[in-house]
Amino acid sequence: MAEALNIRPEMDPNPSVASSLTRAPKSPIRPHTAGRERSTVPLEASAGDGAQAEIFYLQKQVQSQTLMVVHLEDGERLEGKIEWYDRDTIKICSKTRQRVLIFKSAIKYIHKAAEQPPVSLGQLR
Repeated sequence: MAEALNIRPEMDPNPSVASSLTRAPKSPIRPHTAGRERSTVPLEASAGDGAQAEIFYLQKQVQSQTLMVVHLEDGERLEGKIEWYDRDTIKICSKTRQRVLIFKSAIKYIHKAAEQPPVSLGQLR
């Protein structure tokens, strides 16, 4: 009977089987970033020439705290200083200290408040 206590079960020499036994099961809940490849390259390094110009322009306006006017695709006009931006959004702080997050895809054009807005083709005719 003493011999029965010293007997160990044999381990499978295949390491993939052993590692699958020790891994924790995957959670059915996936984070919001699941499936996306995460890039460690900063936005500035991965952007093209047009995006480089946009980044430079926005950085300059954030640093100088320039009063900007944002015209949206739906015709709305917002005025304020750019607090920060990222690849998809811009955060504006208006004169009344109200903060607005704007998707870049919703912006028709943007200019400094001291400048005249660009003329649209409809106004030329």
